[in-house]
Amino acid sequence: MSESDSLLKPPPVPPLLRLASIDAYRGFVMFLMMAEILHLRQVADKVAEAGESCTKILSGRSTDIWDFLAKQQSHVEWVGCTLHDMIQPSFSFLVGVALSFSLVSRLAKGQSKCWMTVHAFWRALVLILLGVFLRSMSSSQTNWTFEDTLTQIGLGYGFLFMLGLTGSVRVQLGALLVILVGYWCAFAFYPLPGDDFDWAKAGVAADWKHHLEGFAAHWNKNTNPAWTFDVWFMNIFPRDQAFSNNGGGYVTLSFIPTLATMILGLLAGNLLRSNAKWWRKFGLFVVFGAICLGLGWGLDSLGVCPIVKRIWTPSWVLFSGGICFLILAAFYLFVDLVRLKFLVFPWIVIGTNSIVTYCFVSKMMSPFFAHHLKIHLGGNFFKYYGTAYEPLFLGLVVLLINWLFLLWLYRRKIFVKI
Repeated sequence: MSESDSLLKPPPVPPLLRLASIDAYRGFVMFLMMAEILHLRQVADKVAEAGESCTKILSGRSTDIWDFLAKQQSHVEWVGCTLHDMIQPSFSFLVGVALSFSLVSRLAKGQSKCWMTVHAFWRALVLILLGVFLRSMSSSQTNWTFEDTLTQIGLGYGFLFMLGLTGSVRVQLGALLVILVGYWCAFAFYPLPGDDFDWAKAGVAADWKHHLEGFAAHWNKNTNPAWTFDVWFMNIFPRDQAFSNNGGGYVTLSFIPTLATMILGLLAGNLLRSNAKWWRKFGLFVVFGAICLGLGWGLDSLGVCPIVKRIWTPSWVLFSGGICFLILAAFYLFVDLVRLKFLVFPWIVIGTNSIVTYCFVSKMMSPFFAHHLKIHLGGNFFKYYGTAYEPLFLGLVVLLINWLFLLWLYRRKIFVKI
């Protein structure tokens, strides 16, 4: 066994070991998703329209602040990254981190590798179907779509588990490299649309301002091989009308590079539970983060591969993965080493019940309470500081109710897992 393998594949740790930094990071990510109920884009637009008449509580503040916050709560149109764009890669990255701990915990309990593998693929199936269910909540029939966070993780989870089960960092790094290079080649060698291309079918205008030019055009919206695959694949399932494109440019095959993001998390988890000194772990997280971040940015800057979250380009894997390494390093330092756990306790409460937060709190409870609070408290209750700030104050109350519910589960040690 090489030195790198021994570092990333240490002896099994006690099954009850749980690092608060992982829960805090996961909780931070879930909080960003929960905070969508604040509707900051709506607030920013209304503040800009109303001007000084709506700055009662923020007298003298520029509406640029709200515009900045709104942008960070929105996805970029195509190339680039905002804070909101980091939710899905962080969640995927942390799946890999958690799997590293789960594997040694299950092995320490004496579970067979065969049973563990069956359970992993069962979990993958549940995640896929759960994602489809959540996407179908407002549909007249089952909405078979596979581009959301849960289904993307589910489609790759079984393969991630098998890579983790090998216990070899070389195999894991090899798989990471194959995915990144292979996925890049699939797009790079796919022919660009010709003069007779039907842009209406692609659901995007030929002169869309976010279209890339030159070699980077191979990663344009709905003119790539992953879109072509979906035009065939998505129409296998029953639907109201034939599928021709995804309005946001999202694709099913993004689960392949999403698997690469999870592999980065698996490697991070291996290092985190290793016998290496704390300063070496922290230092390597920072180094790995800087390298990945630099590689992703470099590939984009050189025109080799643009950073596009919506189709999960290889450069996006590296760029977002680098940010994930750096965020994990920060949480590891301040939560596990400096022991400032009390500062992030609200996020830990959220992070220990991430599935409940994702599936129930954010998707069901938030809309429910937002609707009924206005009914029972009156339509003008949250307009005290002006109509522009109504979504903000309503959202803050809903956030508090949701967090108190999660705290109730946390205090009673009720943790829902798949």
